[in-house]
Amino acid sequence: MRPHEQAQPPQDYFRYVNVDAGWVDRRIFWDEAIYERELEAIFARCWQFVAHDSQIPNAGDFVTTYLGEDGVIVSRHTDGKVYVYLNACPHRGNKICFADEGNARRFTCNYHGWAFSTAGELTGLPSEREAYDAGDIDKAAWGPRRARVETYKGMIFATFDPDAPGLEEYLGDYRWYLDAFLDNDEGGIEFLPGTIKSYANANWKFGVENFIGDAYHAWWTHDSGGRAMMGGPFPAYDPKDTYHASVNGHGWEFALEGFGDIAILGSQEVIDYYAALKPKIAARLGELRARLFGSLASAAMFPNMTFLPGIHTFRMWLPRGPRKLELRVWTVVPKNAPQSVKQAINIGCNMTFNPAGTLEMDDGENWEGNTRTNRGWVSRHEKLHYGCGKSRQIEHPELPGIVHEGQFNDANQRLFYQRWADLMNAKSWSDVPQRYAPRYAGRPTR
Repeated sequence: MRPHEQAQPPQDYFRYVNVDAGWVDRRIFWDEAIYERELEAIFARCWQFVAHDSQIPNAGDFVTTYLGEDGVIVSRHTDGKVYVYLNACPHRGNKICFADEGNARRFTCNYHGWAFSTAGELTGLPSEREAYDAGDIDKAAWGPRRARVETYKGMIFATFDPDAPGLEEYLGDYRWYLDAFLDNDEGGIEFLPGTIKSYANANWKFGVENFIGDAYHAWWTHDSGGRAMMGGPFPAYDPKDTYHASVNGHGWEFALEGFGDIAILGSQEVIDYYAALKPKIAARLGELRARLFGSLASAAMFPNMTFLPGIHTFRMWLPRGPRKLELRVWTVVPKNAPQSVKQAINIGCNMTFNPAGTLEMDDGENWEGNTRTNRGWVSRHEKLHYGCGKSRQIEHPELPGIVHEGQFNDANQRLFYQRWADLMNAKSWSDVPQRYAPRYAGRPTR
């Protein structure tokens, strides 16, 4: 049954989220039935990042990943196009490819040897003449299910929902912010080789909501890590020129000082590189986005892609049940940067935000604690406070999206959970409310 053909009868998921009052029900981080609905209404429906062009540049290059809990193969075929399809043999359901990445001419199932092209076509059956009579199988109809694939500036996204809006509409004005990360230099970005995988006994949403807008925790959770790296505490919080911006549940919280995140990497060479690049970024994207990129910031694209624009860590939060997640992390660098700058970014990134990083360790313990306390029946039925900065929404002449002042704010988190509830309630994309009228619909953002 296709995901879009059988939506569960919707209940009112806004009974778990109240944006105006500023609370979220703790059951959404624990309940099995809610999680099963997430797999259907969110992960089988939304566009999700699956790879970057730099990870699969050649014909036959592939990576394996997940859309929700559905394993997929992402491969570049001989026609140059990228195809995404279920990593499950349509014969008996075994996994087709067990490798994380590589280059292949075809994929062959371990069990009975059914073979598939890098476009996901069923091409061969062992002992076909002996085993199958004429009319038993139409090979053209029995490849693994394919997903829709679209790209944005080298980023490859996929969805299994044929009725989902196009990727550009799905991103909306969030493209304006993404350009500051993906397109601040003519070379764009590239992913350095290597994927770091780790697991936490935590609900996937806690990781995403941390990156979509939780600057508040950094001064407290990361105090010891900050002192170890910088020789002193984080600078005192100054709310001037700091914002939350949200578009379709995607969010970016940020200051405009220009170098906060870049400085955390701890490399003077990287700081100097970007200081020289800033005028070019301003010419390319405007003065405001030149100040935005590299500032103390964090960002997330709904539902589960996050990144720190100046620290260059990029990550996917893959759900593994309501109480477990798989985190995949990469280092992203400017493609045109000197090799020494790329290496300095990689070292700084891994010293801060990887499973052994100074700052990542603090967060993981908290996310597991946030999830584990919901084991208690009474605790699970309590609400969590998300009311910080409710009254600080503004109209900004340049910043698109729903904008709130103050980097200490729960605005992006509230609007993330509003999008979550909108999708959980919806039978199809036509039921999903449009909460914001885009400024750049049908127009480029650079």
